[in-house]
Amino acid sequence: MNRLAPSPVTRWVIGIAVGAFFAIPLISTFLYTLRQTDGSLGFERWAALFDPAESAAIRPIWMGLGNSLVLAIVTVAIVLLLLAPTMILVNLRFGRLRPAFEFAVLLPISIPAIVLVVGLAPIYLQIGRTLGTGTWTLAFAYGITVLPFAYRSIQASIDAADLRTLAEAARSLGASWPTVVLRVLAPNLRQGLLAASLISIAVVLGEFTIASLLNRQVFQTAMVVVQKQDPYAPAIFTLLALLLVFLLLLLIGRVARGNRKALS
Repeated sequence: MNRLAPSPVTRWVIGIAVGAFFAIPLISTFLYTLRQTDGSLGFERWAALFDPAESAAIRPIWMGLGNSLVLAIVTVAIVLLLLAPTMILVNLRFGRLRPAFEFAVLLPISIPAIVLVVGLAPIYLQIGRTLGTGTWTLAFAYGITVLPFAYRSIQASIDAADLRTLAEAARSLGASWPTVVLRVLAPNLRQGLLAASLISIAVVLGEFTIASLLNRQVFQTAMVVVQKQDPYAPAIFTLLALLLVFLLLLLIGRVARGNRKALS
């Protein structure tokens, strides 16, 4: 028995305190959305989200949510198709460049979003002239924002797997490099790739500063606009967004457990 480990009572106290820290604001927000003008509780405001007569007031939120989902897909594609293969290449072939690469990838976490926008504004002027001013172009900025978080998730899986041995074994059997990456290395990095994708989705759904300063309508900016007229709808959508992220976390945990069972 580990004498340094906390007692069961201490673990329960810590668990309850941490759980209350997260649960109390969520429960309070949920009760706030249920409270009617006469003081009673009801789900009328939740049902109004799908009422055609009330849809005009919250239409910006639906449009912003759609834009954010498109942004999430493009940002995840950037992480999976650009960042992950580059990390694999650096770890397999260019180990000496890993410290410099890690520094460059982690640098955005130390740069405030407002400073990032100042540097990206001239670039987005050129992007607007060539690719248009569609909201999906924000994915280039979001791809930079999520780099530190996605890097840590993928690197943890890379450190846990012996990529060099797997790659050399596959190459010795005649597999091409695309086959090695997609059919040999990617399954062993599944947990890190899923975690990086989840973090990217969470960052896109929660980001406000870059979209607001670059004048793009996304989920967070739309909720600010609607909140001036209806304070309840943004609270409901916030709870739904948190529920979506929680379900994605459960999905990642289930896939990761299934992957460990398959490898054992």
